Amino acid sequence: MFVLDRRGHPLDPCHPARARRLLAAGRAVVHRHTPFVIRLKDRSVADSTVAGVQVGIDPGSKHTGLAVFTDHGGNRSGRYAIQLDHRGAAIRDRLSAQAALRRGRRSRNLRHRAPRFLNRTKPQGWLAPSLRHRVEGTMSWVARLTRWAPVAAVHVERVSFDTHALSAGKPLEGVEYQQGTLAGCEVREYLLAKWGRACAYCGASGVPLNLDHLHPRSRGGSNRISNLALACVRCNQAKNAIPVEVFLKARPALLARILKQAKAPLRDAAAVNATRWALWRVLEATGLPVSTASGGRTKWNRSRTGAAKSHTLDALHVGHLEGVTAWPSTVLVVTATGRGAYARTRTDRYGFPRLRLPRTKRVKGFATGDLVRAVVPSGKKTGVHTGRVAVRSTGSFNITTRHGTVQGIGHRHVNLLQRADGYGYTTHPETRHRAASPPPPEGGGLHAGGI
Repeated sequence: MFVLDRRGHPLDPCHPARARRLLAAGRAVVHRHTPFVIRLKDRSVADSTVAGVQVGIDPGSKHTGLAVFTDHGGNRSGRYAIQLDHRGAAIRDRLSAQAALRRGRRSRNLRHRAPRFLNRTKPQGWLAPSLRHRVEGTMSWVARLTRWAPVAAVHVERVSFDTHALSAGKPLEGVEYQQGTLAGCEVREYLLAKWGRACAYCGASGVPLNLDHLHPRSRGGSNRISNLALACVRCNQAKNAIPVEVFLKARPALLARILKQAKAPLRDAAAVNATRWALWRVLEATGLPVSTASGGRTKWNRSRTGAAKSHTLDALHVGHLEGVTAWPSTVLVVTATGRGAYARTRTDRYGFPRLRLPRTKRVKGFATGDLVRAVVPSGKKTGVHTGRVAVRSTGSFNITTRHGTVQGIGHRHVNLLQRADGYGYTTHPETRHRAASPPPPEGGGLHAGGI
């Protein structure tokens, strides 16, 4: 649990059992419901020894993982796990619909200004609103964590894979970067993204994939990325040491596509990694120590600790580490829901207003999106219902809980837990620990083994 001193300054997190004892003894009060934060009434930072925590970030397209952990000599112990669900797809769809309406309006025979298409410039570093939302949402939660916990450092994935580790140039961080297991992970992550996690010859996906040399090494082929492709076990064994031109002689169209894709760089990676680079720049501006790593290193770390694949566990394994001793059993899922709309009408399919909403959003002291707890003593809805509320002018509210939506609860039974902040909160158990698997073999792992 997050802990604040009597003046609101962050202290080291504590165990939930200790937080319950402090609350029961009257030494602390609830500062925030979700995430749960307590504030001590008899302690200040000057009276305490604060060791500090670190934050790991695994940026993603739909989900971003955040992990709060302590580090003791390279061994990390997870304290808190958050999965941030973005709404970038909803923003993109809204903007696409808006653009379609504007194009349609310009094409009609109406009196309006002439279209202006060529006089708009974008500033350097511009990101589309759907991508900017991911950066701003992640930074918002980093700022919250720094208010609730003494964050001493931040670790973030800046790229999915480190392209420098794939080249044959000078090593960047020692011999293991070019000859160790980390280089093999970088190569695998790059090829999985480049070939769409499917066999280049038959298109099979969801099966073990091998690294295949288009021009076999026994005939002078190299380990360069442009000479590597993914192949399922059957295609890999069928091709064996045959050059790809001979193997696909009867399928010239497929041969031309594979050769073109093998030589082309992974252009989509630049667009995907743009958000990560923008996030890194904003994190650097906060003044906190920020260390960066690649997704290949994260995958290699997970293979050493035997952790399963999840966004929060990836965040815990970002960067250089010796081991992970523990991680939380529960993940707080934070879903970006927005803060409502400014429009006070609803339209029909022709665009005419069909419903007028009240001018005020607050009813009986509650607003849609507030986190509430309703205790209904009798009737069909008897019980305790905790979740987000949707207010109505009649004073009969709907509450969305983890089990569904309960409709028609009177405002007299509703108690406010936390004001709406644009996010919805749920929890789910962390992915179970899987059996530890041996790391990829030394020498980069460019052999006929499954990925």
